[in-house]
Amino acid sequence: MDSLSFMFLLGTIPIGILVFLYFVPVNLWITALFSGVQVGLFELVFMRIRKVPPRVIVDALITATKAGLKVTTSEIETHYLAGGHVPSVIRALISADKANISLTFKQATAIDLAGRDVFEAVQISVNPKVINTPSVAAVAADGIQLIAKARVTVRANIQQLVGGAGEETILARVGEGIITSIGSARTHKEVLAKPDQISKLVLDRGLDAGTAFEILSIDIADIDVGDNIGAKLQIDQANADLRVAEAKAEERRAMAVAVEQEMKAKSQDARAQVILAEAEVPRAMAAAFEKGNLGIMDYYRMQNIQADTSMRTAIAKEEAKPSRQEE
Repeated sequence: MDSLSFMFLLGTIPIGILVFLYFVPVNLWITALFSGVQVGLFELVFMRIRKVPPRVIVDALITATKAGLKVTTSEIETHYLAGGHVPSVIRALISADKANISLTFKQATAIDLAGRDVFEAVQISVNPKVINTPSVAAVAADGIQLIAKARVTVRANIQQLVGGAGEETILARVGEGIITSIGSARTHKEVLAKPDQISKLVLDRGLDAGTAFEILSIDIADIDVGDNIGAKLQIDQANADLRVAEAKAEERRAMAVAVEQEMKAKSQDARAQVILAEAEVPRAMAAAFEKGNLGIMDYYRMQNIQADTSMRTAIAKEEAKPSRQEE
């Protein structure tokens, strides 16, 4: 063997050792063995081939074994391949076991795969969580608006974490209960005097049904008096009635104007007809003269009668003026 081949062999030996230790994690196998975890060396090699990090599985096994949990390598590896968070599940199982909460490995993996933080759920089950509701506005029967805020103390329901509704549903139901409670009060003063009645009525409705939480208490944190909605509605109704009355009055005025214009038109037509009729009088008199039905003396008599009538009419008007002034 020449020197070049010898140098190549010396360079490939470390690489071969690193590749061997990567696929055959002897140090990890020794650690598991001294920790009391029964895991085969070839089993660790097969994990590498299946692209499962052996350290994650072995560390989870060691932690579970030291905590007194019975979990197999196959279960942990299956949950990892399903996309689960192995460390979170192991920590949740340990916390549940220490808190005497019934939680199996199957339940924990199901909760984790459902997208919920199973460790946080166990923590909330041990230490209840307080949820602050946003401002909820409602109107009492007397028309006064009240704006309430509440603090909802909840505890995680392990059995309902898979498929159960979340915090948004709890807040929506509590808000609905507050609106119903305030709306059923006769006056806003009743609500201000006894805000705990809202909590009792809301709790009696069983709002946590079908959710991932159990409601422990609902405390009214603050109640503010808002606008007088009843008065605003009455004002709006009065304004609407006023606009309707104005519209009807305008309609009647327009009809009256139309009737007046129509009467003026008829009066003008009557005057035109009178003028036309008066224009026919001279023609009729001329025709009567031509035919000999009317003589010159007859014409003078008619003129005298008209003059006498005009004089009597003027005298009657002059005599009527003093009497009107006396009145």
